[in-house]
Amino acid sequence: MTERLPVTEAGLSRAAELLRSGGLVAFGTETVYGLGADATDSHAVARIFAAKGRPDFNPLISHFASAADAFAHVQATPIAETLARRFMPGPLTLVMTRRADGAICDLATSGLPTAAVRVPGHETALTLLRAVGRPVAAPSANLSGSVSPSDADHVLDGLEGRIDAVLDSGPCSVGVESTVLDISGPNPVLLRHGGVPLEAIEAEIGPVLLGAPDEPSTPRSPGQLSSHYAPSLPLRLNATDIEPDEALLAFGPASRSSNLCWNLSESGDLEEAAARLFAGLRHLDAEGRKRGLQRIAVAPVPSHGLGAAIGDRLARAAAPRPAHPHMPPPPSDASPREAASTCRHEAL
Repeated sequence: MTERLPVTEAGLSRAAELLRSGGLVAFGTETVYGLGADATDSHAVARIFAAKGRPDFNPLISHFASAADAFAHVQATPIAETLARRFMPGPLTLVMTRRADGAICDLATSGLPTAAVRVPGHETALTLLRAVGRPVAAPSANLSGSVSPSDADHVLDGLEGRIDAVLDSGPCSVGVESTVLDISGPNPVLLRHGGVPLEAIEAEIGPVLLGAPDEPSTPRSPGQLSSHYAPSLPLRLNATDIEPDEALLAFGPASRSSNLCWNLSESGDLEEAAARLFAGLRHLDAEGRKRGLQRIAVAPVPSHGLGAAIGDRLARAAAPRPAHPHMPPPPSDASPREAASTCRHEAL
């Protein structure tokens, strides 16, 4: 059984104890719930891949209680320090060159010379990270390729019995993942739109290059696979009309009617829309399948600010993909070590 832990001194202590002993604990941040494991322990990190069914070549973000803690594992630069002062804690992930004396394991970075690091802007998460005292690798707490979770119920919908615990801190306030910026090279490169708008980053450090291909053979960060965040019902983007067999993901004042509708923000507020995105996709997918609907029509969303992150998630959710595989059984106690051994060997 997966423990559901309250945000109390006892609940936080139990969550930290599980993480320090190699367990998997989902916890809320300002973006989405992450599935945490000790990033210095390849056996624990292997359990993340096993629980999520995640491709082992997709690196994970390591979470820290402060930028100073993160910079003990990656090489700080003037740009990193500028961004840290402005956006940490917050929904920004930096891809940086690993330090030779850093403790993040190869499996968490997919054997790359870089690591993705973040300081979440969420007090419960920071309290947990301080209690653990180690980097915590944490992708979104969902089965790989499915909709990211923005509350504890969403986590348990997909991972009940597959992880040790979820620390229930309530709904996430931002609701889309962190922005990912690669600053390991001579020029900053945006790898993923997210909770910090590109315009805000460029106001601090100047022009940023727009990133790598959607599906490189070796992704440099999470969120670079094209078919991602996908409900089981297909999406039809930028819909201006609604078919009888479609649910509607709306944005702005209601101008169209549908038998099944989720409005991201009737007032057209992009922050509200981001916070409601994954919950809306989950609701329309589950309820739409019950009603025999065939698709989810998605109303146009502006592309500025957080709209870019929303559009990125929707485009990935709409990307062609193979049929969802049957959910594998929860991993046995032995499988994490076997997986860690195999993946580490390949990384070398």
